[in-house]
Amino acid sequence: MTSPSLAETLRSYPPFDHFEPEALTFLDQHLKTARYPAASVLVSPDQGEAHTMFIITRGKVLAASAGTNGEAELTISVGECFPIGALSGRRASANVYTAVTDVEACLLPAAAFHQLMSLSAAFSRHCTGYLASLVSQSRQQLQAHFAQQANEAQSLNTRLIDLIKRPPISVNATTPILRAVEIMGEHKTGSVVAVNGDGAPIGLITQSDVVRRVVLGRVPLEQPLSDVMSHSPATLPETATAYDAVFAMASRGIRHLLLVDAAGRLSGVISERDLFALQRVGVGQVRRSIESAEDVAALQAALRDVQQSAFNMLAQGVGAEQMTQYISTLNDAVAERILELNLHRHALDDIEWAWLAFGSEGREEQTLSTDQDNGIVFIAADVAQRDAFRVRLLAFAQDVNRDLDRCGFPLCKGNIMAGNPDWCLTLDEWRQKFGHWIRSPQPEALLNATIFFDFRAIYGNRDLATRMHEHLFSLSTANSAFQRMLAQNALTVAPPLGMIRDFVTENDEQGKAFIDLKKSGARLFVDAARVLALAHGVDAASTAKRLRRTAKFPGGAGDGVGSLIDAFHYIQLLRLRHQHLETGQGRPGDNRIFIGRLNQLDRRILKEAFRQAKALQQRIKMNYQL
Repeated sequence: MTSPSLAETLRSYPPFDHFEPEALTFLDQHLKTARYPAASVLVSPDQGEAHTMFIITRGKVLAASAGTNGEAELTISVGECFPIGALSGRRASANVYTAVTDVEACLLPAAAFHQLMSLSAAFSRHCTGYLASLVSQSRQQLQAHFAQQANEAQSLNTRLIDLIKRPPISVNATTPILRAVEIMGEHKTGSVVAVNGDGAPIGLITQSDVVRRVVLGRVPLEQPLSDVMSHSPATLPETATAYDAVFAMASRGIRHLLLVDAAGRLSGVISERDLFALQRVGVGQVRRSIESAEDVAALQAALRDVQQSAFNMLAQGVGAEQMTQYISTLNDAVAERILELNLHRHALDDIEWAWLAFGSEGREEQTLSTDQDNGIVFIAADVAQRDAFRVRLLAFAQDVNRDLDRCGFPLCKGNIMAGNPDWCLTLDEWRQKFGHWIRSPQPEALLNATIFFDFRAIYGNRDLATRMHEHLFSLSTANSAFQRMLAQNALTVAPPLGMIRDFVTENDEQGKAFIDLKKSGARLFVDAARVLALAHGVDAASTAKRLRRTAKFPGGAGDGVGSLIDAFHYIQLLRLRHQHLETGQGRPGDNRIFIGRLNQLDRRILKEAFRQAKALQQRIKMNYQL
């Protein structure tokens, strides 16, 4: 009886179970076998460029990042291959692979590995999907982490003190009503508590109380708060549970509870909305709350629900592309509602106009930490009408910008907002701007291109934005000099990969090493994708869509586009995780990822993601001979 060939033995495992007959024959011709005792090092960075693919046929191998004292990254079992990424990239392995037990393996030389990539579509798909498989592992890990935290956060057994997101705002009972209202506005809170000299709560007033008791009751604002506040407000000990609060609110018909410590001092305020946040807030609920909001305060509450629903989506394993699009969609809805509310005070029916979103919102790639980048395009018949329309549109836009700021979208530090006359322009003026930037690509023009060439209309006559895009592409696709300078600008930031250490990092005020994943991560993909889109006339705003659609063009994203997109989305996912969870208490954070806090799998994928960014930049360099 003839023993099965090595290739036939491997057919029990993916991807060899899908190999073409000629690929199996090739394997039989090039595979060798080897045995390694436990504790043997099979591959390490010290060996230089990877020269062999290992396929485990017996035993287990531990993969750990170099310099981590053997801390486990992945366990590799029978049927699995390594080091795929190093062989594909013709580089040294980033990991040390050590035999945990006695190991038997099939060995394929690097030259044969690359021949097999060309020969077998099944093997090529497996290797190019390598990063995707790592990202999938990380997402499963994140999902388990988020789901556990989500379950903990959403339990009615949660202590009320653990739901407090910020210290309570307190005054004394003699505080004038006007000052109490001002304090609510300053702290963006819906209530203030009156306390006595010992810090114990003796009264409460809410925004709705102000309307009913003060405004409608025509009470002078100089009167003391004690004249209109609710006396002896309901309290619970801070050790009580969410269930206790739900029961108290339901049985007493109230919407706020005050928490007190063991000494009876005020320690927090729990609202009906805080308890609502314990529920799995649905997309429909959030959208309806936004669309029915009657004022900015209601929109502020709805945006907190956006963050909670984003948290729930992370717990359900939703990917970064869907997450950022979802956040952008709901942020659009908030902006639309603010625009509608302000249109009640600004009559613009006689003007043909559109509200434009630029930057990350224009690309539908907003994370939970974002400021404003917006503008207006409008139509005017002559100079006199243009000037008259602009005055009215600017007054409207400035009110909208202020309301967006109150809702948590900070005013743009660079003043790229519709309330700035520079960005409230007619269609012809926008066309002239684009033409000037493309014909005279000075540093300021290139900077503007990185912001203003990522745009879309989110309200009004969207056809105006379409006409802006058509004009932009008619100029950019025909101007190779502009493309080249934009490409040079896209290469000014290199992927933060170290020659000796894994990463090139910055240090914060405490000396902790971090990488800014917006500036040194996502931006690398965003800027390169913009160059490709403008060069090929691809009318897509999002980075992933730009990469996908340019892949079919010579000089576009190429066959490895899937890995590029996986890398970009992984960086976006890390940003979302950091902003929503790691900064604590649901407050949007920054883009600084502290390398020391990443687990080994995350470090491994982040390195691979940066290598993909480097490959994309190399493609741009080749296209423009830079």
